[in-house]
Amino acid sequence: MTLFIKSECIDVKDGICTTSCPVDCIYEGERMFYIHPTECIECGMCESICPVDAIRYADEATPDNADFVRINADVFRDDRGEIVEPGGWFKGMEPVKDDPVVSDWPDQTPDPQET
Repeated sequence: MTLFIKSECIDVKDGICTTSCPVDCIYEGERMFYIHPTECIECGMCESICPVDAIRYADEATPDNADFVRINADVFRDDRGEIVEPGGWFKGMEPVKDDPVVSDWPDQTPDPQET
């Protein structure tokens, strides 16, 4: 069962998860990171290191975050609906276009005065 990234990652984009992924299946999007559903080997390294607890196995999805299982897959679909396999993320790569749900999500950028 692949892993997916939930809404807690939106506007945080810490990126530490990308450093622990042995197959580079975590791609940077415009507002969050996404786990490629077929490139993921389900090792769980990213889940254990995520500072905002945004990563789960798909079979652990709850009604509150189940849409993000679909969202993590859909950002990798082409115009025919087929999964595209870019072959691994690397720093400096063009960001993945966010799913409309993520694009329209309310701003979650932390207020610097609160930190």
